[in-house]
Amino acid sequence: MMADSANVNCTDTQSQGALVYSLIGVLSVTILLFALLGALCLRKYCSMLQTIRDLKGSRLLLDAPRLEAPTMAVRPVSVVEDEEKPPSQTLLQQCSTSRSSSKRLWRGLQQSPRFTKADLNLLQLIKAGKEGVFYQARMTRGTCKGHSMFTCKISKEGVRVKHVEMEVSIMRKLVHHKNILQLLDWNTTEEPYVLIMEYVSYGTLRTFLQTNRSHLSANPELQSLLTIVSYHIALAMQHLRSKMIMHCDLALRNIMVNKFPWEVKVAEFGLARDLTRMTSRRSTRWRNPRQRVPLRWYPPEYFKNNYYSFKGDVWAFGIVLWEMQMFGTLPYPNLETSEEVVYHICLGHKNTNPEGCRPEILHVMRKCWQEPYTLRPTFTDIVCMLENVIENDADYVDVESPQCLVKENENDQEAKCLRAPSITVEASNRL
Repeated sequence: MMADSANVNCTDTQSQGALVYSLIGVLSVTILLFALLGALCLRKYCSMLQTIRDLKGSRLLLDAPRLEAPTMAVRPVSVVEDEEKPPSQTLLQQCSTSRSSSKRLWRGLQQSPRFTKADLNLLQLIKAGKEGVFYQARMTRGTCKGHSMFTCKISKEGVRVKHVEMEVSIMRKLVHHKNILQLLDWNTTEEPYVLIMEYVSYGTLRTFLQTNRSHLSANPELQSLLTIVSYHIALAMQHLRSKMIMHCDLALRNIMVNKFPWEVKVAEFGLARDLTRMTSRRSTRWRNPRQRVPLRWYPPEYFKNNYYSFKGDVWAFGIVLWEMQMFGTLPYPNLETSEEVVYHICLGHKNTNPEGCRPEILHVMRKCWQEPYTLRPTFTDIVCMLENVIENDADYVDVESPQCLVKENENDQEAKCLRAPSITVEASNRL
């Protein structure tokens, strides 16, 4: 019995010793890890202090000849901003006050407005949108960059200046395209904010088609004219895609007419988004609850997955083709509420085929509405398809009217196609 108890005591002593050794080992490893982390943090802290000293030294060397008070506080952030700016901007900013806000530094030096609202003479209302009102206008004195008449957009109350400045930035990026309404000048110093754009003769394409519906319906060349309009809109959207800009509000009401059908211009970039200013592709997933969007022109993936991409603009282009064929009728005309429209689109229902629409345009329209969105064509594909349709139209002539052949020899094709619409516009003005 005594031998058994001795063995038990020996076993207990060994297990306790093993436990003590284990605890000592764990404690040693923990202390070693903390020591390593402390050494690493100390090293980074010393490196950061050295970097700050270097930055302060470089700033003092750069500013020594210009500073009047050597005791002026120096911030490392300002050094980085000054080094990234061109020398001309740096000199101009040093002449300004030292308490300029970071927001102003981020925007850079802004252009001072060359006009005030008192200089504007509003002549005729073009359209009223959710964020602004468009007018035909002129200057009370002089011109705006040589333009005596122009299109003026006046923002509504509550529109943020940052939103207007983003629209200005996008329009400046899209300059020099014949099918995009060009920005001439702007004033964002006080509300209401004003944008001045090039002049258009006949307002929006939706109003033009509604006003001249009876005359255009009787025109045998109507489908050819609408194809030309569609082609120019597609050219504008192709240009937007090349600049990495999504329009997000492509509709018939946002297309302006200067000469039908040869000069139509995509306008209204209040909802447009510049993807070059976003950090990743996931940035195309967006929904601002305070921002109203045109639901009848938006694709199913927006309502299902909160996703909008360039293929969303392609979907909207198909809606625009349908609107033109229907002379500006509201899409999904039988649906009244927003909930009905969203439910209808998510179920996969489309607008009905317009009566009298040529098969080629109907084919493009249906291509734009394919699901999933990856199956939809690009705007480069759409431009090629419409070019083929226009070329086929040019290959055929009306042999029953020999006088048309004589006129084609005397005048160019563009003047021939413009003859009917110009008469239509004059007739509408008489009404």
